[in-house]
Amino acid sequence: MSHHYIEFKNVSYRYPDGKEALKDVSFRISHGEKVALIGKNGAGKSTLLLQTNGLLLPTEGSVDIGGIPVTKKTLKIVRQTVGMVFQNPDDQLFMPTVEEDVAFGPMNMKLPLEEVKKRVEQALKDVDCLDLAKRSPMNLSGGQRRRVAIATVLSMNPSILVLDEPTSNLDWKVRDAVAQLIEGFTHTCLIATHDIGIIKRLCRRAIVIDDGRLIADKPVDEVFADADLMNVLGIDPEGISDLCLNGG
Repeated sequence: MSHHYIEFKNVSYRYPDGKEALKDVSFRISHGEKVALIGKNGAGKSTLLLQTNGLLLPTEGSVDIGGIPVTKKTLKIVRQTVGMVFQNPDDQLFMPTVEEDVAFGPMNMKLPLEEVKKRVEQALKDVDCLDLAKRSPMNLSGGQRRRVAIATVLSMNPSILVLDEPTSNLDWKVRDAVAQLIEGFTHTCLIATHDIGIIKRLCRRAIVIDDGRLIADKPVDEVFADADLMNVLGIDPEGISDLCLNGG
């Protein structure tokens, strides 16, 4: 059995203020699948993603990452397995230089210094940012920061990649570059996005959530051909080839 899978079993999550953000969500994503997570703002997408690496733990139910239950005791191994790219790159970039940011994860893994250097160089090459290694992340463009944020995850050699709105607020050229990066990741991907073009390009399967509930899990083409789902998502089916949902 492959260890590069994500499985949610009857997961519910309630925030301390009582808001129930996820309600009895179950699904399994197998090794090598690239799956889109779709829903309107506030549907529960980000809350769901945060369950995959234990930044949030279920109120009820369980999350399993490649045979490892996500619990307080397993967070170290889970976070080495699941690489998460946040919607705002600034949430991941906090060191004085780009290379220090990309080295942060491998250094925390207690890898030998030569291995860390090797991983940093390769990750920056993968995102076409090797020339930015000595720069401050704060002096980069939005697209550069997005790619460097992805490099901070790739340097940890994750088995699973989880991305929250990876192409939001990017111009077409950088958007295409980020899409190529995700295409080149051969393991498991879960991508929360409003970008219909990216969904159609990268994913064959889509999970749709609304008000914290999973309301559809089927091939992307079937999702976009379903008038009821399009109505829930607020998409005009007539203009779907050109549309992206608004928001993040």
